[in-house]
Amino acid sequence: MTATGETSAQMALRDPDVALMLRVRADKPGSFEELVERYQHRLVAIMCHILGSSDEAEDLAQEVFLRVYRARKKYRPRSKFSTWLFTIANNLALNHRRARQRKPVVPLNVRESGPMGPRPQEQMVQDDGSGPMQRIQREELAERIQAAMETLNDRQKMAVVLNKFQDMNYAEIAEVMGLTTKAVKSLLSRARANLRIALMGYVFMDGEPLPETSEEDDEE
Repeated sequence: MTATGETSAQMALRDPDVALMLRVRADKPGSFEELVERYQHRLVAIMCHILGSSDEAEDLAQEVFLRVYRARKKYRPRSKFSTWLFTIANNLALNHRRARQRKPVVPLNVRESGPMGPRPQEQMVQDDGSGPMQRIQREELAERIQAAMETLNDRQKMAVVLNKFQDMNYAEIAEVMGLTTKAVKSLLSRARANLRIALMGYVFMDGEPLPETSEEDDEE
């Protein structure tokens, strides 16, 4: 959240992406292309994990940018630009999953990094060597991570992706997802517990002990 009375100019000084979006709003040449280049990889990475399909991820990322462009004249910075952008992405991704529940989906091939670079699950795998055995082990781990992510519900997936791959804190994730900070902590705690079980013997998610949780994270 922004400080009370903070102007767009003040926010632009604190957040270069806000400054860039203000140039987009003013139709400065090349500004929108710069914005797309800056965020395209990150959006596709998020959508890949949420949707499980690289083609759908890239299509939906383009839809996010289209909405940003159409809404540019109404843009008023009230938070970090990335928070505003990922809120749009979160809403689109969840709506898309609901709409396609009964439609067949081409599964994500985790062995192909694609035009946007490494998939999110590949980013979790440490590159310990370039030999054939190391490559096979990395591919196997990437597949295990993707399968483990599929055990999470939509909100847990989004919370994990924003936290692990976009380095968002609890408050930022709460703003993106329209939840309380407490609910985000609970979502991430349960998600980490599920991932640790699914990835036991493969990867340790982090060094923090899991707090006990039992209630409100999965309310629909």
